[in-house]
Amino acid sequence: MKRSTKIIYPILIAVAVVLGIYIGRFYDSLHHSPIVYYGKNKIEGLLYLIKNQYVDTVNIDSLTEKAIPKIISELDPHSTYIPAEDLEMVNNDLDGSFSGIGIQFSILNDTIMVVSVIPGGPSEKAGIVAGDRIIAVNDTSFTGKDITNERVMKHLRGKKESDVKLTLARPLSKEPIDILVTRGDIPVNSVDVAFRANDDIGYIKISKFGKNTYSEFLNALAKLSTEGTQKFIIDLRGNSGGYMESAINMVNEFLPAGYMIVYTKGNASPLNEIFSNGTGLFKENQIVVLMDEWSASASEIFAGAIQDNDRGLIIGRRSFGKGLVQQQLPFNDGSALRLTIARYYTPSGRSIQKDYKMGDSENYEKDLLNRFEHGEFDSKDSIQVNDSLTYKTLYGRTVYGGGGIMPDIFVPRDTSYYSPYLTQVVNNGLIYQFAFKYTDNNREKLSKFASAKALLKYLKGDNILDQFISFASSKGIKARPIYINTSKREILNSIYANITRNMLGDEAFYPIVLMNDETFLKAIEILKEDKGFPIIENERETEN
Repeated sequence: MKRSTKIIYPILIAVAVVLGIYIGRFYDSLHHSPIVYYGKNKIEGLLYLIKNQYVDTVNIDSLTEKAIPKIISELDPHSTYIPAEDLEMVNNDLDGSFSGIGIQFSILNDTIMVVSVIPGGPSEKAGIVAGDRIIAVNDTSFTGKDITNERVMKHLRGKKESDVKLTLARPLSKEPIDILVTRGDIPVNSVDVAFRANDDIGYIKISKFGKNTYSEFLNALAKLSTEGTQKFIIDLRGNSGGYMESAINMVNEFLPAGYMIVYTKGNASPLNEIFSNGTGLFKENQIVVLMDEWSASASEIFAGAIQDNDRGLIIGRRSFGKGLVQQQLPFNDGSALRLTIARYYTPSGRSIQKDYKMGDSENYEKDLLNRFEHGEFDSKDSIQVNDSLTYKTLYGRTVYGGGGIMPDIFVPRDTSYYSPYLTQVVNNGLIYQFAFKYTDNNREKLSKFASAKALLKYLKGDNILDQFISFASSKGIKARPIYINTSKREILNSIYANITRNMLGDEAFYPIVLMNDETFLKAIEILKEDKGFPIIENERETEN
């Protein structure tokens, strides 16, 4: 090998190696970018990369709106994200009021029917009456199959003092009527009704725990007390909860000073124990609380405090089992996050939250169906309790944690009146439709009755059942005498109650509905016998 070759060859090899390293690094840079910090966390970094390097233009705000609910869904079943456009309506349900026109409506035959007008509200002042049909809003037709409750509320609610033009079809008017309504504050009541059920027994139905529920509750108690009632039925069936503070204040009315009502704690929430302050005015009155599988959250706080302090009896069926506390955290775009921040515990130390797996809301939502199929609604023996989660009430009664409040007195579903005919007419909404049509056709005659008792007497003499059977037949539901006879009492009771509500409101509706309510009747029986206070064996032994 020539001397020059010996010198050049190693140089060529070195150059080739250097070029290879450079080319390799260049190639690698096309597929493996260096690690770069794009934000506080991976999510911020991901959104930054999509915004700045994705092949197509992407609406980051829209992507975020879709991503947040998916992230929240990996938490517990009760943490939730509320978009800005839904937040006002969601909050209105608990805030005590909203701005609207002041009517109760129903959608029948693809048309908005005015069922009742709130006394003193905007619609009454403008001249709208029960029975009117809203056929256009602001000169735009508002009938048809795409009309939903949500659409109606979005169009009829609005800013206070704003105007909305309604076009009405009125049964006694040949031409449509245009009425301009100025929206105003409409109260959202959470105490549905309070009436004297017996000489000394008062009944209070609470649908939710909102900001004004405590003051409404005090008014109801005061009203019943002036009427001579000394014992109270607090109906929390179907009450899914609301503000914990309202439930605490309400329980406080029944407890002497120093009794624990509830305590909460969480990973970032320190232990918070809440005790009664002794200012309640009904510390000596007998009470029973009615519950069912839809009673949840604040309802369970109320019932748990009453039960664990041996202050009253719980009658009905096992409650829902929601023992998680949410806090609403707003975002600057008007949306909000309701995030679970703590668990609450009843005075005995029970967590009544039922089991769940993080991110598995599907099976969680099937719990009530599983309880139904297991027979829990029909038999006390079918209730599955966790014997490892036993606790003691103030005076030593055994109660259970880990899945709702167990009733002291179990009342199964009343299925004696069930029939295929009843199922058909209920599922098709025919009882409600018939009641509205009957009211509409006889409004002038029915308006002469000032009391529910007088109206009910009249209805019982007007052959309502045959009229309903004919109405149902016109809707394709064939008359089946045997099944009709089985369900006769329930059908008539529901029709009477709905017609009476259409004419006289909830104060007249509930006494009729409750006439055949086994849970309510059991509560009346208990209070008549002065058994509203739980049997306290330890106290009896001390006295002996």
